[in-house]
Amino acid sequence: MTGRIVCKLADCPQNLTSQGRLRNYLGLMIEDTPLQDWIVFTHEVRTVSGKHRTQGGLVIYVIDGNGYSVVDGVRYDWEKGDLVLLPLREKGVEHQHFNSNPEKPALWMAFIHSPTRDYVASEMTQTEVSPEYKAAEEAGRA
Repeated sequence: MTGRIVCKLADCPQNLTSQGRLRNYLGLMIEDTPLQDWIVFTHEVRTVSGKHRTQGGLVIYVIDGNGYSVVDGVRYDWEKGDLVLLPLREKGVEHQHFNSNPEKPALWMAFIHSPTRDYVASEMTQTEVSPEYKAAEEAGRA
């Protein structure tokens, strides 16, 4: 496979989604790269993300900030430089991410191996939308 080797920040706009502020680098809408088996995106967590359930298999690297994730009801604290691993579970893993510093957003990057996601027939079930998205939706900007 061929395609761009460097995914420039300017070519990957940030979007406000039901999960929060995401920026896609690989996969989903980015198709002109040599690594089509991966989905890679950043999530800027200003307060709290949306809550959802997937089958897991997600790797999250914390680029900046600190916070915590609630995974199946258990709190896990993280900070810059940490790696968060969501386990693979047949019935899914419910999770939500929180920023601990109201003065500064947390930023992390997620990596999903598409063949693994497809193998476990992963699906996403949204159980709560991010407060930012809800506010934008109510204002007619989402």
